[in-house]
Amino acid sequence: MQKDQILLDHGSGGKISHRLTIDVMLPIFDNPILSQLNDGAVFELGGQRLAFSTDSYTVDPIFFPGGNIGDLAVNGTVNDIAMCGAIPGYLSVGLIIEEGFDMAKLEKILTEMGKAARRANVMVVTGDTKVVPRGAVDKVFINTSGIGLIRDGVHVASDGAKIGDQIIVSGTIADHGVTVITQREGFNFKASVKSDTAPLNHMVAKMFDASHEIHVLRDPTRGGVGTALNEIAEKSNVGIKILEDKLPIKKEVAGICELLGFDPLYLANEGKLLAFVDARNCDVVLKAMRSDGYGRESTVIGEVVGDHPGRVIMETRIGGQRIVDMLAGEQLPRIC
Repeated sequence: MQKDQILLDHGSGGKISHRLTIDVMLPIFDNPILSQLNDGAVFELGGQRLAFSTDSYTVDPIFFPGGNIGDLAVNGTVNDIAMCGAIPGYLSVGLIIEEGFDMAKLEKILTEMGKAARRANVMVVTGDTKVVPRGAVDKVFINTSGIGLIRDGVHVASDGAKIGDQIIVSGTIADHGVTVITQREGFNFKASVKSDTAPLNHMVAKMFDASHEIHVLRDPTRGGVGTALNEIAEKSNVGIKILEDKLPIKKEVAGICELLGFDPLYLANEGKLLAFVDARNCDVVLKAMRSDGYGRESTVIGEVVGDHPGRVIMETRIGGQRIVDMLAGEQLPRIC
């Protein structure tokens, strides 16, 4: 593999992407806030604990069943703030638009961004627009940044997993990844699949109303559930055990993954979260999640263990064990 050039793999959210962050970016920008490597930065300002996050969206195609690049961008940053335990409040929007892009499509994207912001109860308060010559960018790229307030008593971080914690996923996995790849490649499957893009901040608020004994929150986007679990296991220096027969996967999604050779554990999700919850509080948190429209299919998929620290092990349906490693390489470029 070439080491002197940026590859698509560097944007995968997997091993190579992780190494780019750790080996190149972190030494240059290193500080106590950045080194936490959470979904967003957590810091104090004027006596208040705040969360701040930014993300850029290059998904191809820009319109897909269940959403488009606009609501994806709003929901993605809202969720990153929520995964810090914060209540998102304000967003910025940056647009890089290709010369000649259809104005009606831009208006549709912006309209859906506005609807998404209202659903999440956040305001877009600033932004920027750049237009570049034809071919310098593919249609439109969007950057969103956001800031939110962390309520008292809430402390979640990637290094916060504790032995005995129950691991909850808020619904079926791999929906977004399968939707984008089937649309991009023009596959005409009889099964109907759509992206799960959604704001999760209202569900997270219900979870903290139920209990503050939530130690880790993560939305498993690029790299999927498998990569997110590995990052948490490494940061927390704990072992993670998940159960294959507990993983919620739609039949049509599982079938497409099998046909195309994808592992749903590594496909992106845009409206799901992982929660690591103290075992004594798991039932009340699970009940709170299921009371939300985006968490009705929430289920426990595993637990944190003292064995094999830094590793994720899956118990298979036939009683064996399989190591779930961090994603290696780029399965699906421009997934979000």
